[in-house]
Amino acid sequence: MPESVVLLHGFSGTRRAWDGVAAALDPERYLPLALDLPGHGQAAEWEGPITFAGCVQHVLERSPARFILCGYSLGGRVALNVALATPERVTQLVLVSCSPGIEDSAERAERRRSDHRLADELERVPFEEFIERWRTQPLFADDPPHVGELARADQRRNRPEALAAAMRGIGTGEMEPLWGRLHELTMPVTVVVGDRDARFQALGRRMAGLLPDAEMAIVPGGHSLALENPTAIASVLD
Repeated sequence: MPESVVLLHGFSGTRRAWDGVAAALDPERYLPLALDLPGHGQAAEWEGPITFAGCVQHVLERSPARFILCGYSLGGRVALNVALATPERVTQLVLVSCSPGIEDSAERAERRRSDHRLADELERVPFEEFIERWRTQPLFADDPPHVGELARADQRRNRPEALAAAMRGIGTGEMEPLWGRLHELTMPVTVVVGDRDARFQALGRRMAGLLPDAEMAIVPGGHSLALENPTAIASVLD
């Protein structure tokens, strides 16, 4: 019987960001289940504030009793919260291009203010203008053109006002750092980072050093690995 793999996308993406990974998984061994996080895609109609606790509940309600959990960027931060909340349900954890949060309280507060300014912009400027600003961040600067095209197409599956609510509720500045709790995660963990993503390589190495049963995989690509190198992500499950 194939093992379920729950896949969580990054901010302003949707479950469709995992199409390439799902296609690369061996169907006899794995059953992919890509979810839209609150405020994204088909989960845009979210009642009330969007929170990490709400995201955890959202994921658990839509997942089988036990599953492999794979999250990219924002999805990785949600995956960490899910695994810490119900470690007995997560058989394996795959963290792609993600961080357990900002430790310094002043830096975190500044990031929160920046996130809220971005949310205000989402509600004010044309959505295409926001998409271009997001995709021209240094983080994505060296993405191949086809990766940028896939990312923009996926972003257009969202609604700007819903993304603004998500940014205010589950942006990087909103999450309490989880560095001090990584030792609680005793399931096998793979930290996946692109070979062009130097900043997240440093974060990934530190994470892997704090997790009891972890390995780090540096694979060809930048930050947008689910779109640029889906076969590499699929391969870490083998």
